[in-house]
Amino acid sequence: MTDVPMREIVERGLWYEEFEEGVRYLHRPGRTVSEADNVLFTTLTMNPQPLHLDAAWSAGQPFGRPLVNSLFTLSTLVGQSVSQLTRGTLVANLGFGEVAFPHPVFVGDTLYGESVVESKRESASRPGQGIVVLGHTARNQDGAIVATASRTMLVWMREAGERQSRTGGEASG
Repeated sequence: MTDVPMREIVERGLWYEEFEEGVRYLHRPGRTVSEADNVLFTTLTMNPQPLHLDAAWSAGQPFGRPLVNSLFTLSTLVGQSVSQLTRGTLVANLGFGEVAFPHPVFVGDTLYGESVVESKRESASRPGQGIVVLGHTARNQDGAIVATASRTMLVWMREAGERQSRTGGEASG
């Protein structure tokens, strides 16, 4: 063994410069939805909708069984992207554009997320940061699209982000 210090690599998302327009990022592994997931998320968010909580009532509705809370689906889709794209490099989510749920999600379905960089630009008002727009898509185990969303976010540029990480505070320029 030599006295050369070991190189360290920190798991992180992408710096602004690393986002490539038109690239599809596949987020794996998938996430199989359990009944506990649906009930916990629905009750934590104070949503009394029987379509998510009451199997007997849902049996008489068009889908014949409870639907997974659509905001759980959206949250899971965005969450699946974090490790690969934004962990430690995100400054803030700026907003969500069009969100759609074209196909229902049921307990037992497995969600697979993907994201495409739709656009990016340097921030005019926040030096060292850039604005990235992602198009997120969730598919179930059969490939059916169950959710789509556009997300606009503010991310660090490499130099400013690395400086901010070293100091633990706000990076300038």
